[in-house]
Amino acid sequence: MDTDVLRWFQQVADGRTVTEVSEVDGVTQSGVSRALARLESEVGTPLLRRSGRTLRLTRAGEVFKPHVDSMLRRFDDGIAAVGQFVSPETGTVALAFQQSLGTWLVPDLVRSFRARHPSVQFQLTQVRDELHGLPLDGGIADLEIGTRRFRTTPEAMRPGDLLVRTEEIGTEPLRLALPRAHRLGERPRIRLKDVAREPFIALRPTSALRKLADDLCRQAGFRPSIVFEGDDLTSLRGLVAAGLGVAVVPAPRAVSSEGTADGPVRYLEIADPGAMREIYLTWSAERPLLPAAELFREHVVSRVTVGKVPALP
Repeated sequence: MDTDVLRWFQQVADGRTVTEVSEVDGVTQSGVSRALARLESEVGTPLLRRSGRTLRLTRAGEVFKPHVDSMLRRFDDGIAAVGQFVSPETGTVALAFQQSLGTWLVPDLVRSFRARHPSVQFQLTQVRDELHGLPLDGGIADLEIGTRRFRTTPEAMRPGDLLVRTEEIGTEPLRLALPRAHRLGERPRIRLKDVAREPFIALRPTSALRKLADDLCRQAGFRPSIVFEGDDLTSLRGLVAAGLGVAVVPAPRAVSSEGTADGPVRYLEIADPGAMREIYLTWSAERPLLPAAELFREHVVSRVTVGKVPALP
């Protein structure tokens, strides 16, 4: 059923003549009349009756009219909503990000983007750095900012994987977290072999950061003795503060480059090569990004230079 025909029926029912409708919409009078006749044929009963030079509603037309009004109103609301959704300046960006990046990088990117595009909305979800987790919050998000590098070619993918594009946007140095009273705590830098006999606190084996930390220790010539496993970095830092071990973690952003911030945990620079983790921006390769999401993707790439991350106050 043509929405134009429904609008013509609505206008005639509200008192306009067929001539007025044809002039406003740029169609012939006969075209409007034939369309109204087709509508009555589809509904199965006359909706309009002639009274002099005007058309008036039949009883069936009076029953039908409120439903047409409601449907067209909802249709127009839907068109307006889609317009806002796809417009670069009024759309919505669904962004997934790892929790550890939600304290500094993601707020900086969203804040700087909203300064230029204040009407764009964000739907934010946190995801874990699971090695075998699905990207884009299982396909729900438009973009993901995290430290996992996903398979990006069909040949390398497993059944059920989402085909995505991934771009490195920066790196984040790792630190050795140890209790402030630790015997090595006054050093500015440290090699992991110097703590080979220390108990380690780590994330679970399914974590990408855990794999990276284990690889660094293996390159240093030892296998870490894991005494506690946590689910998030906050738990790891708390266990380190309690004196239960050391951990390889990203330093909190409040900590200076020398890791000398006050607190129960010190964060020493790791001298071993490769003591950093890459940060990636991921988006779907199966569907084009909507305009607002594409604007944000371009903003992220331009604001974050590979090898550096934005310096926050």
